[in-house]
Amino acid sequence: MSELSLKSVRKTFGALEVIKGVDLEIEKGEFTVFVGPSGCGKSTLLRMIAGLEDISSGDLEISGQRMNETDPSKRGIAMVFQSYALYPHLTVRQNMGFALRFAGVPKAEIEKQVMDAARILELEKLLDRKPKALSGGQRQRVAIGRAIVRHPKVFLFDEPLSNLDAELRVHMRVEIAKLHKKLGATVVYVTHDQVEAMTLADKIVVLRDGRIEQVGSPLQLYTDPDNRFVAGFIGSPKMNFVPATAVTQNGQTLIRLDDSGILLPAGHLATTLADGTRLVAGLRPEIFKDGGDSSLLLDVEIVEHLGSETLVHARSGETLLIVKFGGIRPMKDGEKIRAEFDAAGVLFFGMDDQRIR
Repeated sequence: MSELSLKSVRKTFGALEVIKGVDLEIEKGEFTVFVGPSGCGKSTLLRMIAGLEDISSGDLEISGQRMNETDPSKRGIAMVFQSYALYPHLTVRQNMGFALRFAGVPKAEIEKQVMDAARILELEKLLDRKPKALSGGQRQRVAIGRAIVRHPKVFLFDEPLSNLDAELRVHMRVEIAKLHKKLGATVVYVTHDQVEAMTLADKIVVLRDGRIEQVGSPLQLYTDPDNRFVAGFIGSPKMNFVPATAVTQNGQTLIRLDDSGILLPAGHLATTLADGTRLVAGLRPEIFKDGGDSSLLLDVEIVEHLGSETLVHARSGETLLIVKFGGIRPMKDGEKIRAEFDAAGVLFFGMDDQRIR
């Protein structure tokens, strides 16, 4: 039995439907990340699980129990918000134990739960400080500690790292991953940052316009996307898309990249493509490597020298691509380069944006 189940869940605001029939199963102990562009419905869906938004239709179940009308405090969930939402006049200890005091838990038990959470989060030395005396990362750990003391069935995180600077985001991302392994908790985590999704998740749910586009492990979504949207959203830098056409030569189907005219094999595709079929080829920036079996002649426009890697923004005809090379490459704006790649790593999509396999 799944720890959390969504069955044909919908949400409407008047005539506007923002969640359009979501079906999803989340297993016990699984770290599930909702990801997608702004406005895709990921935070609304999380708030529906939490009970902060009503469910217009469909069913929400937690541990096999229907929770649609259950009060948020009785759902067995704990939520960590984007804003830390700490009480400024209370100490760390008092903030972490507030929900337990409100629930009438005995003082000795509250102290035990707070100390246990503080040890997990390395907050023991900060328990008597107030929020204004803490860094952003420390405040976020306090917010997480306030959730831990409740021993919820499901942790909900709503973009918890978006207010932190880049270096601290990386540090807290690692800390949240460690915390999940230590607690073995079921986590539902919302982010617009696909790097966070790729590094934290057991399962990623890609959302667009209130619908699920694809569900799978990070590597499944990266290597085997169902459509162009998922392929372009997962991966950094994003996938290059090049116009292409299926052509038949000597009874064999090949795929021509229209801007360059080079031909790629199509023998690995199970789908039969008629001569002249228009499609789109997807080439990830990291597919390019020395010694590949195919190549593109590119006009370099911008070079980003990042030390450990070099990102080249270049054109093939009318199409702008990003090519990612490992290490330092002595390239400059305005030159021509030949970028090699293995044709087997190219993905193909129909004009309806669905993957051709």
